[in-house]
Amino acid sequence: MRTPTHDEFSGRLDSLNGDRSNVFGPELGEFPHAERRADSLGDKETKTGTTTVGIKTEDGVVLATDMRASMGYMVSSKDVQKVEEIHPTGALTIAGSVSAAQSLISSLRAEVRLYEARRGEDMSMQALSTLVGNFLRSGGFYVVQPILGGVDETGPHIYSIDPAGSILEEEYTVTGSGSQYALGVLEQEFEDGLSIDEAKQVATKAIRSAVERDLASGNGINIAVVTEDGVDIQRHQNFEGLE
Repeated sequence: MRTPTHDEFSGRLDSLNGDRSNVFGPELGEFPHAERRADSLGDKETKTGTTTVGIKTEDGVVLATDMRASMGYMVSSKDVQKVEEIHPTGALTIAGSVSAAQSLISSLRAEVRLYEARRGEDMSMQALSTLVGNFLRSGGFYVVQPILGGVDETGPHIYSIDPAGSILEEEYTVTGSGSQYALGVLEQEFEDGLSIDEAKQVATKAIRSAVERDLASGNGINIAVVTEDGVDIQRHQNFEGLE
């Protein structure tokens, strides 16, 4: 058996032998053809269409979404859960490609569990938002535009994260094809000091407004309430009794 030379090891372990240019690069790798692949799929890909809303309160956050998925000009599903728990006190809404969003959610849950196992504590919302942004910047989850909401030791947080990975902490935010209609309601209805119940009513009004005008949004509402006690997600096929 031939003994490997020092040069051969150096070629394999560049990051340990002076070349640290990619030490902090994403572990999942690069996806250079993600954008081209997404463009080629076009209307064949299942998309959420979507209206999603996030509102911060003093006691927690409220996330709300519609329940429709589309494929081109066809409604492909009327019962999509577009908000998922990804952390013991954190949840994520999805807008964009369904397949990419499902993969993103699975990856985030795995990283959150791994963090907890290694460090013996839950990931902070700031760290979680950074993780989401890093995943999106990798290009492996084209195209997803989530809202992250959660509660940690510093209080409630709402983050708007765009498909390129930029992260903005907000008091309230919207994403999706119906966002302009929902945002108009939020601009009128949001105020400091909202209770969770009041925020749920405002979020419901915002989603309902979008459903009335946006063809890609509809078929009910998902509402997630996130507090220091955990994540509670409820699904409603209609809006009666929620406003």
